[in-house]
Amino acid sequence: MFWVYVIQNPDGRIYTGQTDRLDWRIKQHNDPSHTLTRSTKRFPGPWLLIHSEQFSTRAQAMVREKALKSGQGRAWLKNFLSVNPP
Repeated sequence: MFWVYVIQNPDGRIYTGQTDRLDWRIKQHNDPSHTLTRSTKRFPGPWLLIHSEQFSTRAQAMVREKALKSGQGRAWLKNFLSVNPP
């Protein structure tokens, strides 16, 4: 299984990504010494999971990740989070 996930830090910064090991990936984002987290290690944590979606293939997850990173996807996420706060 593959996951698209959205995490948020205390400053309100949001990051969207995809993985096949969700719990492990969130731990990576919260470890500032980890080299695979270049996009989040500059910002204070903890990074908390605020939304996730499961897919059967990586290709499906990558399509959804790209969609959530688009203008319409960010708008959808903002609306979703206002209705379903973390």
